Amino acid sequence: MPKQRKAIITCAVTGAIHTPSMSPHLPATPDEIAAQAIEAAEAGAAILHLHARDPEDGRPTQDPEAFRLFLPRVKQSTDAVLNLTSGGSPHMTVEERMKPAATFKPEVASLNMGSMNFGLYPMLNRFREFKHDWEVEHLEKSRDLVFKNTFQDIETILTIGNSNGTRFEYECYDTSHLYTLAHFLERGLAKPPLFVQTVFGLLGGIGPHPEDLAHMKRTADRLFGDQWRWSILGAGRHQIPLASIGAAQGANVRVGLEDSLWLSPGLLAESNAQQVRKIRQVLEGLSIEVATPDEARAMLELKGGDQVAF
Repeated sequence: MPKQRKAIITCAVTGAIHTPSMSPHLPATPDEIAAQAIEAAEAGAAILHLHARDPEDGRPTQDPEAFRLFLPRVKQSTDAVLNLTSGGSPHMTVEERMKPAATFKPEVASLNMGSMNFGLYPMLNRFREFKHDWEVEHLEKSRDLVFKNTFQDIETILTIGNSNGTRFEYECYDTSHLYTLAHFLERGLAKPPLFVQTVFGLLGGIGPHPEDLAHMKRTADRLFGDQWRWSILGAGRHQIPLASIGAAQGANVRVGLEDSLWLSPGLLAESNAQQVRKIRQVLEGLSIEVATPDEARAMLELKGGDQVAF
């Protein structure tokens, strides 16, 4: 009997793209982040990708003390792999962005694989009322914003992570990012198996067409052979359709309110767990088994939850 394929579900619980005014269900306080992360793990997410927010106004923050308010609770309540952002916000320096991962030495941290235009400003046409002045400024500034991820930035983050035994979710928004990852693989700074998160549908990166997905897969297969583990991130309304197409071709999947606020057209997701349950239904409908946290650790060759600093 053939071995049943397993897929890792990553849940990105909250992030820097969406603002509190866009959905009442976006977690912002430590209690909300912890509760939604734990619920997403219980629903089947093997990896929880975590950002922090200022509990007063929901502004993205990379202050390690903000992460300390929820990390221990999530770790104590679930066996999920905790993946800390090194992306933070495009408005932050690389030193700010790396503070949580440098402090807490997680099993996994995210790593953006190239500088890019990062256009969030079209959301100003979709959302008319905002609670906080920073939200409008945050979106408006993206008209003239380059999300800086230079070769030196990437090398710095890799060096810190490697010294802590942290592996990376390599976020690749375009084919050039795959070639940059191949460069660091050749230099020995990026270590296989590579957990490659191909990102589709953000303005400034590759588009959300299925042909874009196929092109990224072909390129990564050619560059990395059997040294990579594929995952799909579709932004906004493309989240479930692209994850479903990718899953049918062998990909792992990522969902969560960082990437999309929606459960279906016109219907806001009330929690991260709702999105996890929805993509889990797709996977199981394709006869793909959902990987447990320990299976994800084995697939990605992670150091283990007992080797972190929180």
